[in-house]
Amino acid sequence: MTTSTTAPFAADWTTWHDAHEAARSAPHGFLAITSIRWLQAEPERFEDAPGAWSTSEDGPVVALDPGQSIEVDGQVVTGTHRFGSLAERSGVDAVWHDGDETVVIEVARRGGSDIIRPRRPSAPLRTSYRGTPAYAPDPAFAVEAGFEPFGEPRRVTVGSVVDGLQHVYTAPGVLHFDLDGPRTLTAFNGYGDGLLVLFTDRTSGVTTYAATRSLDVPAPDASGRTTIDFNRATNLPCAYTPHATCPLPPAENRLDVAVEAGERLPA
Repeated sequence: MTTSTTAPFAADWTTWHDAHEAARSAPHGFLAITSIRWLQAEPERFEDAPGAWSTSEDGPVVALDPGQSIEVDGQVVTGTHRFGSLAERSGVDAVWHDGDETVVIEVARRGGSDIIRPRRPSAPLRTSYRGTPAYAPDPAFAVEAGFEPFGEPRRVTVGSVVDGLQHVYTAPGVLHFDLDGPRTLTAFNGYGDGLLVLFTDRTSGVTTYAATRSLDVPAPDASGRTTIDFNRATNLPCAYTPHATCPLPPAENRLDVAVEAGERLPA
């Protein structure tokens, strides 16, 4: 590929990665998380959130102290607030004005449990963040792929960076491609009509994060063709913070090739 074609490719990648870095280091992005709290039936208090928190089969509940308030869906809430039953991998943001700082409390369900994760702009992990190194963009790692759908989408259970936790994804099919030999990746439903793949490779634990990398793949066309651009492989939150519940790849997505593309180990 000539310089005239690689220059736009690199420019597009830089624009994409700059936006990804900006989202990661946003005031209430995952680098701002100060803790993860696994809610129990008995109300508990936490130093980085207001009130007392609990959960039941009806979903998370917070009992705020007199004079305390939060905002949920733009409405000011005082006293006791019930968030209702949450779907797996869904969540609601509660905004808490703690003095001069605005804290966003993520109320979510992960691996069958209800959690809260306060996100504070002054969190040391966020304020000390200086960016994530990445391999130089290389068109050789943007490969054509064919999508082979399953007869029916399959529910695939994968592990988590949290011991004992499991995640369940819907896999519509398999991607076939060539990268130093024929390869396959099980694909999960992604954003919109797109696909999501979680994978490891020979760089994992050496120059890239050991547990997993994530990659969004454009929706296949009518003939099942798409492009897997490994230059856009990213680290999940667990590469940066212990307050994450990231999924691990399915066993068949452990590629026996060095994918020297995408984000590297965090600095």
